[in-house]
Amino acid sequence: MVRNAPRDAAVYGVDLGKNVFHVVGLDGSGAVVQRVKFKRDTLLTFFERARCTLVGMEACPGSQWLARKLLAMGHQVRIVAAQFVKPYVKSQKNDTIDAEAIAEAVTRPTMRFTQVRTAEQIDLQALHRIRDQLVSSRTRLINQMRAFCLEYGAAIGQGAGLFRRDLPGVLADDGNDLTPAMRRMLGELFEDVAHLDRRIAAATREIEGLAARDDRTRRLMTIPGFGPLAATALLAAAGDGRQFRRGRDLAAWLGLVPREYSTGGKTTLLGISKRGNRYLRRLLIHGARSCVTHLDRTRDRLGKWLDALQARMHVNKVVVALAAKIARIAWVIVTKPGALYERRDPAVA
Repeated sequence: MVRNAPRDAAVYGVDLGKNVFHVVGLDGSGAVVQRVKFKRDTLLTFFERARCTLVGMEACPGSQWLARKLLAMGHQVRIVAAQFVKPYVKSQKNDTIDAEAIAEAVTRPTMRFTQVRTAEQIDLQALHRIRDQLVSSRTRLINQMRAFCLEYGAAIGQGAGLFRRDLPGVLADDGNDLTPAMRRMLGELFEDVAHLDRRIAAATREIEGLAARDDRTRRLMTIPGFGPLAATALLAAAGDGRQFRRGRDLAAWLGLVPREYSTGGKTTLLGISKRGNRYLRRLLIHGARSCVTHLDRTRDRLGKWLDALQARMHVNKVVVALAAKIARIAWVIVTKPGALYERRDPAVA
């Protein structure tokens, strides 16, 4: 008899780990029929022998890899966010109890799930995160160098462009109070900034090349405020968008809709929820801010809507409202083949 052989379970919950995985199987009534744990190299063997069924797991590093492996075996896979599993943990906490809670959570008919991403989506999302980390590193380095200069009475304006323009002059000025040691250190750090500039430019070119070759990203870039970065980041994070029933669900997933705290029949709406993908939300808000400033409102049907909105609320609220609107437009373009944003004249729209 095979040790830890799969039993007839209706759903399996898997608590993921780096090397040890805990699996709990439930039958159709929700009763536990199996509790087992595996090393990484034996987990897939267990599911290869198991009857094709529903397998649930928490969204965490490694969940996407395991989900793709299980889908290839014929299993149905559901990935659920950790905060949605916690209410099903009955008492105390250990890995087996977590796996049982996961198995129960993924069977709920109203539960929300994370989409299983392809390897191409993971690669594209990694490219965006690497670029974002490089930009953050460059900003930190420039701020540190500006602070060093201020310690010697040399003030440099904010912004990477001003910094690149002004620092060589500060280093070449023998009349300021910089010491030889500080000049040397600033020169070495300036070389690090140039190296980061080259890496950021290379990552940006790669993203722009991927955007130019994909039909969906080209159609997304017809939306005002959508460039190669926002278009590819949206596809990497949301995929085909089929997990959302409507465009507003995508906007809510990005945290662009008001937080609600209502009780006793009294509706209370607060600021935006800021949930979901912070990087993508930031790109959409920056794109919307550019539209508010530069969009030709006489040639685009969004112009009249923006004018009416700006007449009654602060420009920052207008920017967020526009970001939510273009997110809803993006959902339509992603989910409907061939759809484009039409810049119709306001008089015709």
